Amino acid sequence: MNNRTASVAEAIRTRRTIRHYLPDPVPADALDTLLELAVEAPTSWNLQDRSIVVVTDDAGRAGLIAATGGQPQPQEAPVLLVFVAEPQAWRAERADVYEQARRNGAWNDEFVAMFAAASEEFQEGLAARGLLREYAIKDAMIAATYVLLAATELGLATSPMNGWDEGLVKEAIGIGDRDDLAIALIVSVGRPAEQRPHPGRRAADRNVFHGRYGVPRP
Repeated sequence: MNNRTASVAEAIRTRRTIRHYLPDPVPADALDTLLELAVEAPTSWNLQDRSIVVVTDDAGRAGLIAATGGQPQPQEAPVLLVFVAEPQAWRAERADVYEQARRNGAWNDEFVAMFAAASEEFQEGLAARGLLREYAIKDAMIAATYVLLAATELGLATSPMNGWDEGLVKEAIGIGDRDDLAIALIVSVGRPAEQRPHPGRRAADRNVFHGRYGVPRP
């Protein structure tokens, strides 16, 4: 493990997508840290409408190998994180969320009442427009991004995987019958068995605009 702590900026600049991994296990404390940081990620209306399934066993990995078409990451990485979006989470009881916010001094009773009503109205609007799945996947993707950067700080390698059969991924993690859930991303985690140079990015002025799409920044 790398004992040097990377800054956020360094993690962003140095992180690479790694496809090949050493068989070394991920230390339990490092994995715990990754998961704790993932759940700290921003979430719309504080719904926390995403879950993470940690896959380390042979059977689960075999299912994800099949789901990803035999890509090397599920075959080699000691840990696979499956980010599950929960589009119907807003319909569930959320008293624990509100109580925690009260204890932390973040929300008072008046705010909780307003927030709960406004949140439900917003989610009903999404449901009417068929956008619940999209919004939940966005939340799950934010959490996954936190993992990518936190892993880099901890000296671990990752690969965000978006090429898979959703039905097979669901089967591999035991939710094959859950049409109310969606798969957002799979992230492999481990020690790198390769080094990948940065292929580079276009200059910011190529795709960063001012006020309107396509208008160059002054």
